[in-house]
Amino acid sequence: MPHLTETPDLTTLPGAPDYSVLLDAEIRAFIARTGSFYPPDTAGFTAPEQRRVYDRMAEAFHAGRPEGVAVAERVIVSGDTEIPVRRYTPRGTPGAQVVYYHGGGVVVGGLESHDDVCAEIAARTGFIVTSVDYRLAPEHRHPAAFEDALAAFRAVAGQSEVPVLLCGDSAGGNLAAATAHATREDQRRPAGQVLIYPGLGGDMSRGSYRTHAHAPMLTLADLYAYRDIRGAAADPGAPDPTLAPLSDTDFTGLPPTLALGAECDPLCDDCAAYAAAIRAAGGQAQAHVEKGLVHGHLRARHVSARAGESFSRVIAGLTSLAAGGLPPAG
Repeated sequence: MPHLTETPDLTTLPGAPDYSVLLDAEIRAFIARTGSFYPPDTAGFTAPEQRRVYDRMAEAFHAGRPEGVAVAERVIVSGDTEIPVRRYTPRGTPGAQVVYYHGGGVVVGGLESHDDVCAEIAARTGFIVTSVDYRLAPEHRHPAAFEDALAAFRAVAGQSEVPVLLCGDSAGGNLAAATAHATREDQRRPAGQVLIYPGLGGDMSRGSYRTHAHAPMLTLADLYAYRDIRGAAADPGAPDPTLAPLSDTDFTGLPPTLALGAECDPLCDDCAAYAAAIRAAGGQAQAHVEKGLVHGHLRARHVSARAGESFSRVIAGLTSLAAGGLPPAG
């Protein structure tokens, strides 16, 4: 499957579904609050402008760190690159570690934007969480972010005596999956992965990409903009699982995978397509559609019952994968 297409004439796309029906009052309030910080046309801003807007929004939604989680900064050195990471260690003896990749289109985000999310994952699972501050585009185009993601996993796995899981949201889910594909032959492979509304390189001409092309929080136009900022390989028609995991021609040997898509998100169908490809290759994978939720709903986990339930699914997924398998379906 080619991972890049020409940008279509987006004015010809069908109108949006009735989001006043699909989304409940809590999520509509969350969208409105997000919009007060993050204008709909932000994807067209310069990268520094986008980061200022995004960081201000993330700070406003920061829910604080739970008690009992120790936080430490370190740097992973990979060749000439230094990759800052933040390690969250809960009380007790951890049964696993999680390498977390933040979302943001590989253009925005960092250690601060997902600080509370990572701290809560550590507190609720009892696992050590390492958040990775990978390089961003356009200053560092593809494959820079992937290279950092891969190096960070290998550094953590190489020093861990417990299973290591991959987790990420949006672009971070893309990096987690790409890392899973790249480490199938490693001596220390991921024990599992949880992907939260990931962009995996699905067919942008059909399905949820078109049905929810005008969705709140993320549009198809945004996806094309972020795709162009990140950059691609010299041959845009060639499969490149480091950029688009769904473009891979081999889905064998991948770790057990839980992919959580948001119903009202152009990326939603990537989860089902990815899980189906893994199962067809003999692997274990589940895809779950979070009804009535939108891209970026991690930040709504304390103000929306639906988003809170979705976050609990992330925790349950990580806990089950650390124990050796996927959670019960449903």
